[in-house]
Amino acid sequence: MNKEAANQELFNFSTADMLGSCGIDRDVAEYGRRAEESLAERFAEIDRVAEYNQLKVIHAFQKCRVSEACLTGTTGYGYNDLGRDTLEEVYAATFRTEAAIVRPLIACGTHALAIAMAGNTRPGDEILSISGKPYDTLEEVIGIRPSVGSLAEYGITYNQVDLLPDGSFDLDGIRAAINERTHLVIIQRSKGYASRKTLSVAQIGEAISCVKAVRPDLLVMVDNCYGEFVEYREPSEVGADMIVGSLIKNPGGGLAPSGGYICGTKECVERAAYRMTCPGLGAEIGPSLNLNTSFYQGFFSAPIVTAAALKGAIFAARLYEELGFAVIPDSHESRHDIIQAITLGTPEGVVAFCRGIQHGAPVDSFVTPEPWDMPGYDDQVIMAAGAFVAGSSIELSADGPIRPPYNVYFQGGLSWPSAKLGVLMSLQSMKEAGLVNIPVL
Repeated sequence: MNKEAANQELFNFSTADMLGSCGIDRDVAEYGRRAEESLAERFAEIDRVAEYNQLKVIHAFQKCRVSEACLTGTTGYGYNDLGRDTLEEVYAATFRTEAAIVRPLIACGTHALAIAMAGNTRPGDEILSISGKPYDTLEEVIGIRPSVGSLAEYGITYNQVDLLPDGSFDLDGIRAAINERTHLVIIQRSKGYASRKTLSVAQIGEAISCVKAVRPDLLVMVDNCYGEFVEYREPSEVGADMIVGSLIKNPGGGLAPSGGYICGTKECVERAAYRMTCPGLGAEIGPSLNLNTSFYQGFFSAPIVTAAALKGAIFAARLYEELGFAVIPDSHESRHDIIQAITLGTPEGVVAFCRGIQHGAPVDSFVTPEPWDMPGYDDQVIMAAGAFVAGSSIELSADGPIRPPYNVYFQGGLSWPSAKLGVLMSLQSMKEAGLVNIPVL
């Protein structure tokens, strides 16, 4: 093909025209194109991290001798499930821990965290959160808000140390808060619905060292949701006794249809397993329900899928910060999870943003999300998620509580083009609602 024919080919298949077919105005598309060009160096670094983590996962597959036989599953009791047991070895090898539980019967990240906490505490123990107030749904698990079956009902108390104003750990406060009843220290890596920075693995390692210097016997659990494969290391590589997360976030790679994981020391994982099923049985039972192929393939794809979501988050930060909105983190800062928080300032802004994300999704793009009362939350929450797996937040999604300062939390995108379209659709929706003015470039 000569140069003239090649140029004609490019003209015939214009990305801008395709974006227009999806409902993106020319000014929005051009604004996005300029932003994307400015992020080339950031995107290249994301690709380097993704390559390292992809090789880490492949090495774990090979080391644990994953075979075709592992891709089948079990029903019933799940005894002698080769695929399930090998997958747990793969997770442990990848995250550099002694053991792991990876199960479809773990309903969500909150369920995994509840299992890990309940399995590793006893009446009279105290849980100490050193990253401030935990995510909303954990409040009832712990008993901060009264709920049937909370840890508080079993005589387990709770204390917390807030982060410093700059978002770093209050190491002096942590030392002062540890007492003779402190047994489990918890750290939430991601921001949840708080207006703070996500904690880096390096920061988490420093905090764990502080805790262990006071009392080496204390257990430290890290809520790793949204952070897997974002950095070269995981919190389990800097001293965490347990890391916990959901398979419909990063490690599921968009293919796992349900599930959660707990990785950590052999003792911690065993105790969690006895809480997950029952004493005496633990991890020996629990069928994989013929989901092993999705779990293996999703974990294999997870580093690349996470990289796509990260690019979408940075792209969103660049677009919205240039329009004058506060964003956490900004497009220049280092990244430690896939979540992008944007302060929109009004309920209308949160709703318009989420509607744009929904309209950019591959599934249910025609649906209009509305705020509603959700279990586990005090405020109404709006969620946009046109996903292949219901509620999957590694897929293109956005959500936020309808409360001041009216932050929206954007994450996901199984590919960079999908994430890009979603962000542009959010901006298009904001423009149509009269909430932003796109600069003339």
